[in-house]
Amino acid sequence: MTTSTRHIPVMRDRVLALLAPALETPGAVLVDATLGLGGHAEQALTQFPGIHLVGLDRDPEALRLSGERLAPFSGRTTLVHAVYDELPEVLASLGIPSVQGILFDLGVSSMQLDEIDRGFSYANDAPLDMRMDPTTELTAAEILNTYAAGDIVRVLREYGEEKFATRIVSRIVDERAREPFTNSARLVELIRESIPQAARRTGGNPAKRTFQALRIEVNGELEVLRAAIPAALHSLSLGGRIVVMSYQSLEDRIVKQALAEGAESKAPRDLPIIPESMKPWLRLITRGAEMASASEIESNPRAASVRVRAAERVAVAA
Repeated sequence: MTTSTRHIPVMRDRVLALLAPALETPGAVLVDATLGLGGHAEQALTQFPGIHLVGLDRDPEALRLSGERLAPFSGRTTLVHAVYDELPEVLASLGIPSVQGILFDLGVSSMQLDEIDRGFSYANDAPLDMRMDPTTELTAAEILNTYAAGDIVRVLREYGEEKFATRIVSRIVDERAREPFTNSARLVELIRESIPQAARRTGGNPAKRTFQALRIEVNGELEVLRAAIPAALHSLSLGGRIVVMSYQSLEDRIVKQALAEGAESKAPRDLPIIPESMKPWLRLITRGAEMASASEIESNPRAASVRVRAAERVAVAA
C-alpha cells in the first residue's frame, strides 16, 4: 500500500480553502506542524505552486514516508524532526521571521494507528508503547507498572475523562503486582471487567478512554499543545491564517480558548474609542468548530470526531 492510499486526509478541501487567502500571497510559507504522512501538505503544494512548506513531525518514520510522498516537490519543502511546540526555534533556525499559514492536525496519525506494534490501538494485541517519537523513553507500560495508583487515576480522569478510573486502577495495581503489564490485550480485558455491565453497552469500546489517556500522558500532548498554539499564533504574519484540527474535547477546548483570547477586545464596553493595544489581534474565521460531512465520515470514518477551528491574524498582538 502506498503512502497516498493508506492515508486519506481529513477535510482536506475545506482545510485548504480556509488557508487559501493567506497561501495565495507571493512567497508564502506554510507550516504543517503535524506532517504525518503528508496528505494535506501534498495537496497544498499542488494547489499553491508558489508556497514553501515547512513540515514538522516528532515521528522519524512519518518524516521518512512523507519525504517520499513529497519528493516531487523537492526544493519547496523543509522537513524537520521536531515537536510542534518547538516551532519558534525551528523557524528561527531557518531564518524565517513569520509565516502565512499554519496547520495542526492533532492526535494520533493514521500511520501510528495502523502499525500494530506501536500499541496505539486497543483493537489488536500489541506492546504497550504509544510513543509518537520512538526515540523518547516513557511508554504506556512504564506508566502502568511504575506510577503510583493516585497518579494513574489522575491520568485516566484528566486525559480520558474516565469516571470508573478508581475501579480500573485498583485492578491495575493488583494485576501488576502479580505480573508487569507488557501487552494491550490484557489491559483491554481488565478494563472491560472493571466497568459495570450496564456502562459497557454504550460509548463504544470501554478501553477507548484509558488508551487515550495513556497516549496523552506518554507524549505530553496537552502540555505541548498549550505552549504550541500561542507560539504558532505569534509566528503568523499579518493576514496569516491558522487551522487546527482536533479529535477530542480536551484538545479542542485548549484551541478554542487560545483563539478566543486573541479575538476578544480588552476594552471596557463603554469605552468610546478603543486603543489599538486593546483591539483584537485575531479574527475567527470559523463559527464555532466545523465538522466533517456525513458523506466524508462514511468514506473515511476517522473524520467522525474532527473539529476544525481557524483564525486570521489582523493586528500585532499587544
